[in-house]
Amino acid sequence: MGYYLAVDIGASSGRHILGSIEDGRLKLEEIYRFENNYVNDKGSLFWDTKHLRKEVMAGLRHAGEIGKAPDTVGIDTWGVDYVLLDGEQKVLSPVYAYRDSRTANVQGEAERRMPFQELYRRTGIQKQAFNTVYQLFCDGISGRLANAKHFLMIPEYLAYTLTGKMVNEYTNATTTSMVNAASGQWDPEIMKAFDIPQDIFGELKMPGTLVGRFTEEMKNYAGYDAEVVLAPSHDTAAAVAACPLTESSIYISSGTWSLIGTENTQPIISGASRKYNFTNEGGVEHRFRYLKNIMGTWLFQNIRRELDKKYSYQDMIRMAQEAESYTEFDVNDDMLVAPESMISAIRALMEKPEAPLGEVLNSAYHSLGRAYGEAARQIEETTGKTIDRIIIVGGGSQDQYLNRMTAEYTGKRVLTGLKEATATGNLMAQIMYRNGMDLKQARQIISETFEMKEEQE
Repeated sequence: MGYYLAVDIGASSGRHILGSIEDGRLKLEEIYRFENNYVNDKGSLFWDTKHLRKEVMAGLRHAGEIGKAPDTVGIDTWGVDYVLLDGEQKVLSPVYAYRDSRTANVQGEAERRMPFQELYRRTGIQKQAFNTVYQLFCDGISGRLANAKHFLMIPEYLAYTLTGKMVNEYTNATTTSMVNAASGQWDPEIMKAFDIPQDIFGELKMPGTLVGRFTEEMKNYAGYDAEVVLAPSHDTAAAVAACPLTESSIYISSGTWSLIGTENTQPIISGASRKYNFTNEGGVEHRFRYLKNIMGTWLFQNIRRELDKKYSYQDMIRMAQEAESYTEFDVNDDMLVAPESMISAIRALMEKPEAPLGEVLNSAYHSLGRAYGEAARQIEETTGKTIDRIIIVGGGSQDQYLNRMTAEYTGKRVLTGLKEATATGNLMAQIMYRNGMDLKQARQIISETFEMKEEQE
């Protein structure tokens, strides 16, 4: 039996998940898990890439130790963030996290360099202060770009540490707001406008492309050799690739962020789309993930962390359901990006500084539901599609109260059943590479493997 290995890393944790095909069905097995979080150093937020590299390697070695060495490995993470390397391939530290506030101060100058209307016309990517183009603009102002010779997004950097090969992957590159939606390649006019050197970027490659085999060092460490293959290295692209989508369905990839959208074969770059702040991120086989970013379980993760994990998520759901009232607020308010106290930030948005914890939680659930409902109606307006169902995938799909709020505020059928969507999409890209499949064939395997169930209001 051949094994494929998905290394799936989120903002709070990472997992190594083995995949294999048995009787036409995909079998998953989690074999390794580790914690991840950004580091806060005197107010600056950055990622510990040494920790990430160490844990990725440890999980790969564990696969060999249990006698399940994979033939291929794929890596996915969140989007936007990146690693700069100098001429000796050394990391230019720190590796900033997208929640760092440094980009807030350059928005005015960035708008003068290239108005967002023009940037959106070129890329179709939504306005977010932490988009890579603005982060790189900050690097240029600070002088960091002067020493940069290579640009790799987080999963590309991790793949480089395993193979010694530098490859830029399409789906994640589109989150930078520097890829032209029409050409599918880096946009030199954008880089010129923001004084970003073009020679630090490589040619964009599609998911299912070979990066390379393990280096000798990695082979010796892991105890075996394997091919590293480009997954859809942006986790949402991987999750959407796994979704059993139809023309009349939209998805919510429910996790730290809630990504709600539909899949198109062409970008939608209209005035209404820009006004509603929808993005056209790249997908497998050059499809477009037309979606909106909504603050997701980040709200609950931070509340739980603030309370020293005194309550389980089930405890928090129960407290929300038992609350007698709620106050809706904007879940994408900047106050919620990286607050010192999530509870205090939500209370401030509720304008109820003494609101009980249960009411705070219930308000967050209802506010998320309302945001989903608004986004679903905007998708129908801008695409002309008539939506009849919402497919919720990812870890957040296990939150039945949030699913119920989704059904209530959207008025659509809600289907769940693909908790490990990101890892599944990662694995499917590897399977497509090894077996010469297309996306339609890969999704057929997923449909035959996972049973979707309907959630009730």
